[in-house]
Amino acid sequence: MTSAAILEATVPVRKAALVKPPAQAAVLRCPTLCSTCALRSTCLPCGLPQQEASDFDQLIYSRRRIRRGEHLYHAGDAFTSLYAFRLGFFKSYVDTPDGQTQVIGFPMAGEVVGMDGIETDRHRLNVVALDDGEACVIPYDHFRAVTLRLPAVQHQMLKMMSREIVREQEVMALLGGMRAESRVAAFLLALSEKFAARGYSAMEFHLRMTRDEIGSYLGLKLETVSRALSQFQEKGLIKVHLRSIAITAMPGLKALVTES
Repeated sequence: MTSAAILEATVPVRKAALVKPPAQAAVLRCPTLCSTCALRSTCLPCGLPQQEASDFDQLIYSRRRIRRGEHLYHAGDAFTSLYAFRLGFFKSYVDTPDGQTQVIGFPMAGEVVGMDGIETDRHRLNVVALDDGEACVIPYDHFRAVTLRLPAVQHQMLKMMSREIVREQEVMALLGGMRAESRVAAFLLALSEKFAARGYSAMEFHLRMTRDEIGSYLGLKLETVSRALSQFQEKGLIKVHLRSIAITAMPGLKALVTES
């Protein structure tokens, strides 16, 4: 399901009563407010004034802890909530008819998932934790009720969906028109930007995903990803130690993308 379809699916308003998340030991009452969260600049309240950002404080019902290797939800699960990540790195993927998996993305802290379930009330993706993390749980019926009273919240959600559409278009362009090494360079640059936006180093970071998972996301074989990283290191663009990446020549990486 495309983000454009999801965007259209937000128009109908449910009349059902508030649906609470299923009780489980890993779900805790959320003590942190959206308006004071350190991730507000990259999450749902992004760009809103302090007063309007406080409107989001009404949305968060609880916080859920997700251990490494644990699924937040599976394809086919009933859709009840959206999830805003506070901690951790995750992988979204689909199961292909031939029994393989296709990686769709690597959402991290400050990003929201769950919109794949809006159209059919069933999730179409699988989301699994690549390391220990936490997610703020936003019951969808609660969200819809709040947006009726607070138009700024609805507008912000539509802006977020619009960003997702743009991201999908960028990924399609990446897979369709770039050479293998350019795809890997673009992937590293995108990660660098994500970490910088969250206050982390843009030059040194740890890859939570395997090279095989990176290849699935970029439409490349594991060997091709490994070869590209080795070539970057030989050219002095990066330093690689296991899953740790240190970018030593940012302009050189950017040149690989623009020249493709």
